[in-house]
Amino acid sequence: MNTDDRKRSRSGLEQLLAMDHWTNEPADVAVEGDHVVVTARKGSDAWRHTSYGFVHDSEHALLEPLGSSEAVEVSFRLDYTQQFDQAGVFLRASDDQWIKAGVEVADGAPQVGAVVTHTTSDWSASPVPEWMGTIVTVRASRDGDAVTIRARAGDEPWRLVRVAHLDPAFAVEAGIFCASPLREGLRVTFTRYRRGSADASLH
Repeated sequence: MNTDDRKRSRSGLEQLLAMDHWTNEPADVAVEGDHVVVTARKGSDAWRHTSYGFVHDSEHALLEPLGSSEAVEVSFRLDYTQQFDQAGVFLRASDDQWIKAGVEVADGAPQVGAVVTHTTSDWSASPVPEWMGTIVTVRASRDGDAVTIRARAGDEPWRLVRVAHLDPAFAVEAGIFCASPLREGLRVTFTRYRRGSADASLH
């Protein structure tokens, strides 16, 4: 985001936390300096139907309203290693219309990707073992009928992760999220949250 975006930014982690609008309360939330550490509950997840056959809507997402032409960025420390541990950005219109994007551990490796849900979920993922131990930033830019997902580790160039449909008529909330389907004790350190203008172009 450029300087003007930062000036227009309406919320950081502290302000988002003060809103206290969770989809599902996590086990614990702690403020450590400028960071927010969220401890997930075992069994937390977000998924609808496809392949697995279940509906899980127990993710921990801290949300606020997102405009129809606006972007949000979430940064977090990638230091978790267990199967299906996950963190990133969450966009929600309703129980069955939402997008989550970030890094999820699957089959022994961290995978950058997105789950797009329009009644049923799909999942795209790509392994990024070289990102382990870094600060990962995930950006979701909403404009028109599309949400463009990009991600990067540290100050690397942005990587295009997904271009997903989202009805422009939907009222959408966005923010940070984490989930831990299989274990107790997942702690995710969120280091930054900010908003600004939507991407000027896809490429």
